[in-house]
Formats: sequence, structure tokens, C-alpha cells
Amino acid sequence: MHLNEKTLSSETVYHGKIFDITHNTVELENGETAVRDVLVHHGGVCVIPVTEDNDIYMVKQFRYPFGEVTLEIPAGKLEKGEDHRECGLRELREETGFTCSEYTYIGKIYPVPAYDTEIIHVYMARGLRRQGEQSLDEDEFLDVVKIPLSEAVEMIMSGKLHDSKTQIAVLKVARILGI
Repeated sequence: MHLNEKTLSSETVYHGKIFDITHNTVELENGETAVRDVLVHHGGVCVIPVTEDNDIYMVKQFRYPFGEVTLEIPAGKLEKGEDHRECGLRELREETGFTCSEYTYIGKIYPVPAYDTEIIHVYMARGLRRQGEQSLDEDEFLDVVKIPLSEAVEMIMSGKLHDSKTQIAVLKVARILGI
């Protein structure tokens, strides 16, 4: 079949806290075989909180793989079988202290489709209400900042905002809101 690969064998070669890695042998459409190493991830969710004035709340946090502080929208990983809608609402509350009256699904992202099964679900939150302080995990440290959505778009276009899920969510919401 055209543009299809048949799995001949699959072995989990790494089992971790956040993801597994499988080593797979596949048959290509021309009958040859190839190896596909796949990072198996339960997925995640991100939420872009938007105020009535079209400001957005973002979080600053240290990202170990890059050794730097990044600016991102609130997000979190899904537990196996967890509902992404509920996960996003929880992450919004835990990371920012906000709840919302309007919660809109705006799509999903395959961050690295060549070797990663992760799907990130994207939501826009409006009608924000402060419901107390952050409620971070014990190994989570981040600061909440508020910036104009238009400034976030400019940061993306000038190469100052690097996180892919944040870039996609910001640009989609700017388009939805006509900014």
C-alpha cells in the first residue's frame, strides 16, 4: 500500500517516568525493511489564558535540556487515559491560579511526528477568574507574567519566543481574535 509501513516487530527498549522508547522493524512499501525508534508519550495539553483586554498569561520556567528560562503558555502532560479537557483546566488553575467561564478547543499538535507519538491539545481560556494562588507540583517552579497578545505575536516573529506549542497557540488565537 502506498505511503504505509507495516510493523514487523516492536520492542520497548526504555521505560521511563514520562515516556517509553520502542525499537521497531517495519516493512516499507517497496518490500525493504527499516528501523523506526519511537518515543511513546501519553500526550499533553496547553491553555492560552486571554483577558478581556487581549492580554495573555504566560509562565516563565527553567527548561533543563536547553539550560535556560523559557516563556510558555500553561501546559502539562496527560496521565494515561486522562481527559485532555479536564487536564487543561487543572493546569490552568495550578499554574496561574485562574479558572475560566469560556474554554474553547482550538486543535491538536503533533510536535515531532517523525519519532514521537505525543499529541498536544490546545485550548483558549476566556472569562478568567482568580481562584487563589498557584498550586504547583513539588518539583515545579515558575513565574506567571501577563503580556499583550500582540506583543507575544511580535516576540514569535522576531525569534524571541521559541516554544512550539506556545507559538502555535498564540498565532491561532491572534488569528481567531483578529489581532
